[in-house]
Amino acid sequence: MSFPFSSVAIVGKYMDENALQQMQSDLTRLAHHLLQQGLHVCVEENTAKFIGYDGFVVTDLDRIGEKSDLVIVMGGDGTMLSVGRALRESAAPLVGINRGRLGFLTDLQTDNMLVELDKILAGEYQIESRMLLQSSVMRGESSIYHTVALNDVVIKSAVRLIELEVHVDGKFVSRQRADGLILSTPTGTTAYALSAGGPIMHPDLDAISIVPISPHTLSYRPVSVPAESTIEVTVVSATDAQINFDGQGQYPLLPGDRIRIARAAQKIQLLHPQSYCYFDMLRNKLNWG
Repeated sequence: MSFPFSSVAIVGKYMDENALQQMQSDLTRLAHHLLQQGLHVCVEENTAKFIGYDGFVVTDLDRIGEKSDLVIVMGGDGTMLSVGRALRESAAPLVGINRGRLGFLTDLQTDNMLVELDKILAGEYQIESRMLLQSSVMRGESSIYHTVALNDVVIKSAVRLIELEVHVDGKFVSRQRADGLILSTPTGTTAYALSAGGPIMHPDLDAISIVPISPHTLSYRPVSVPAESTIEVTVVSATDAQINFDGQGQYPLLPGDRIRIARAAQKIQLLHPQSYCYFDMLRNKLNWG
């Protein structure tokens, strides 16, 4: 599969003006370079305030996918997560330039980003689809909240153990007391789920990982289920329980609430350099020998 890249969008760490200020010179250099290639360039409205040139189109994040064949995200994994969710209805693939900490989702480095981007624009890339999770909170017979996550959906209490009951496709799995529970995509298995002792799953796998956070019963271990599964988690008892997605949004939960999690209909597409190797990335980011 190939993409005719004639229109390219740029999104910086749009929710953080201090971060945008620090990456201003790189953003400006990137925008100038793309314009010099004869491309139509669109810039997210908050990012555009920090690029010293007006030869591009400015738009809000929700409309960028309509105007672009490729979206370049400069920031960290958090920025990629929020942009990926926002553009999930778009066919435009994403490529990341790392200005964060670990950068599991952002392959390019600023010192060689223009060379690598020119290769991608010339068709030298790998394309990869990443699954999303759709979750809804049921209170009684009403659905009161919906979320979409690229990394994970997390159910936990801020102050003490939470008691949860888990069913998969209507079949009882367990009732557990723990600090919480993580429902993770393969993408999210290198995030919070990894810190909680969950497995690393290759992004090509169609699976959802169910990872307890510090369970009171130590024999309760992470389990992965097919991505076609529907997982239902019931809050049995909790104080200050909440659900959050990708660590970027949250909603309060009450005892009796049921959370249904399943694979979302949409996927996002990531572009990697031709030389990209998932295991090389893991070795470098996790300091494996």
